[in-house]
Amino acid sequence: MRERSVRWYLFGAQAAIVWGSPRLSADVDVTANLDRVALTDYIDTMRRSGFDVVFGDPEFVESTRVIPFVHRATRMPLDIVVAGSGLEEEFLERAISVVLSGSTVPVISPEDLIITKILAGRPKDIEDIRGVINERRSSLDVARIRAVLKHLERALDQSDLLPSFEREWRKKKVPAARAP
Repeated sequence: MRERSVRWYLFGAQAAIVWGSPRLSADVDVTANLDRVALTDYIDTMRRSGFDVVFGDPEFVESTRVIPFVHRATRMPLDIVVAGSGLEEEFLERAISVVLSGSTVPVISPEDLIITKILAGRPKDIEDIRGVINERRSSLDVARIRAVLKHLERALDQSDLLPSFEREWRKKKVPAARAP
């Protein structure tokens, strides 16, 4: 990303781990502000950096906005989501630099992560939300989460996003399990 001066952020399970939801994950998810015209050059740069494209058909990438890679040395999957306009641009602006294993990595903010996890709505996403809330409750910008979820409900003609968040927000902190 640095070589091509691409703005990006880590999201998904790895970001959930950063913000306090301990769990295992078998892949890495990144959103990147890529120029769609230069995708071929970007894929070539990734190859030179030790990543193999799993499926780089331009029509697939255009329709899904995802470029799946695998890291050659570790076989770790890496999905790069091509950022769209609007909300993902906001997420790019709000990403927080975190030092992970000696490298500075932009990570989706905890609030924006919660929003994406509410949108996904799978059981593991709800668990991630619980973990982030448990760890970061006192520092979360809850007003932002609520405002964005209300906006998304109107835009998507849904009425279940904000109630899903509120249900998790109302739950008491779950204490960490202690070793015997």
